[in-house]
Amino acid sequence: MKIIKPSFNIEDLNHEGAGEELIKRIEKAGRICYKSENKITKDSAKEFIKARIESGHESIIEHEKVTVRIICDRGVSHELVRHRIASYSQESTRYCNYSKDMFENEITVIDPSDAFNWKNNGNRETDRLWCIWENSMKQAEANYFELLAYGATPQEARSVLPNSLKTEVIVTMNLRSWKNFFKLRTAAAAHPQMREIAIPMLAEFKKLIPVIFDDI
Repeated sequence: MKIIKPSFNIEDLNHEGAGEELIKRIEKAGRICYKSENKITKDSAKEFIKARIESGHESIIEHEKVTVRIICDRGVSHELVRHRIASYSQESTRYCNYSKDMFENEITVIDPSDAFNWKNNGNRETDRLWCIWENSMKQAEANYFELLAYGATPQEARSVLPNSLKTEVIVTMNLRSWKNFFKLRTAAAAHPQMREIAIPMLAEFKKLIPVIFDDI
């Protein structure tokens, strides 16, 4: 059994200046509403978009999208795919057989210890929580492989796989949907494992894309 941390990768902002190009395209589309294309300058996009967001005119940011590859556990992915409007492609436990060589003949699970403050603080009680979780994962893996060995198909054997099972999800949302996602999923009331992904992802979005997410 392999234990990994959750992670993400922004797939389509991978060259220098990609965020600046994105907001220039938004400005070009948004100025149609006001027929103010003549006011476009080299540096006008940020102020134009900031003013539109402050006035509540966020529909213009729907013209651009961002795609992210997210590695998380299946429990978190169930919260993720509730967001609309978005497109998703997710690793399937119906078709993936984790006893095969391509999966190194083991299941991979997401470490919950940082999100739940387990294991690393020297507290015997929280260390015990970690041990219970780890033993549960090992038992689930053993049961899964035993079902396969007795002839169960992957889609049948997956019934014993845990929520902590690692999954990969490709997510594409327009920028307005991403704003909604970050407002909900970075909030204090959001699930700790969802916040563990959403908070650093928001920081990366802010770094790569000017203006759009500054109000979160």
